[in-house]
Amino acid sequence: MQIGPYSLNSNLIVAPMAGVTDRPFRKLCRAFGAGLAVSEMVASNSLLYGSEKTKRRADSAGETEPVSVQIVGADPAMLAEAAKYNADRGAQIIDINMGCPAKKICNVMAGSALLQNEPLVARILETVVKAVDVPVTLKIRTGWDKNSRNAINVARIAEACGIQALAIHGRTRACGYSGEAEYDTIAAVKAEIRIPVIANGDITTPQKAGFVLDYTKADAVMIGRAAQGRPWIFRDIAHYLKTGELLTRPGVMETRDMLMGHLQDIYDFYGEYTGVRMARKHIAWYTKGLPDSAGFRHAMNQLQTTRGQIDAVEYFFAESTGYTYLMENEMAA
Repeated sequence: MQIGPYSLNSNLIVAPMAGVTDRPFRKLCRAFGAGLAVSEMVASNSLLYGSEKTKRRADSAGETEPVSVQIVGADPAMLAEAAKYNADRGAQIIDINMGCPAKKICNVMAGSALLQNEPLVARILETVVKAVDVPVTLKIRTGWDKNSRNAINVARIAEACGIQALAIHGRTRACGYSGEAEYDTIAAVKAEIRIPVIANGDITTPQKAGFVLDYTKADAVMIGRAAQGRPWIFRDIAHYLKTGELLTRPGVMETRDMLMGHLQDIYDFYGEYTGVRMARKHIAWYTKGLPDSAGFRHAMNQLQTTRGQIDAVEYFFAESTGYTYLMENEMAA
């Protein structure tokens, strides 16, 4: 798949997720075969440029190219300024968020709230594209609600304004994350425009990725929540698309090793205090479904140090390994 001058090494893309797709997570997903990983959304409000949180969100040091930074806002000039700011600091692709359904974003008429105002969408896209020399991409939903699906109109506007690729989450803003993704709408958009279309929503397995690519004729799929605690899903999907075969799920100890490496990157990136707090959700995702994981997650959330977390994870996986060994031998007998 091609975005501007960049040829991606796969058509599997990591969805931008607030509080999740930080640099450690993006690098891990890329290592497992994702062709592109979009950053957390970065506020276009220039007053936030100096904050450590905003700087971290756009920090791409050591990442595999191309680097994509997502910006969010509602003012064309401010978004253009944010695009230039990030491009000057290493962003090779600028992604514009018109898909976030969060109330705090929509209440300031940003994110998916912009889909209600197509003229403003056009002004934003034209202004940002003209402001930078790097490709600009766009992420949208299918519309504001079921009575105002306008993804096709927005897609035409995007193409006319010079957007280089369009990602579509197959739900309206009103749907949030409930119900099933509208692959028919994504297919209809793909049939109307020539720029690459990226399908997003409910892609949780290799088989589902294959189905969505075939059904919508999209150029790529974007994986979000299904990669939480399962960064290897990109490897699994790539293998399935190539061979039609499913890879075996990583074993308990392999999962532990992946988690340990991820935790160390989180601690190095955020430091002790923030690192412990950011790690909690990732530990919960990796351990979901393992024996006594609910009790473990509750206890984990009380720990206040990186050393405490590491020791607890080591002990939990050692216990899980023993449990798995006993169950396997009991079944064999």
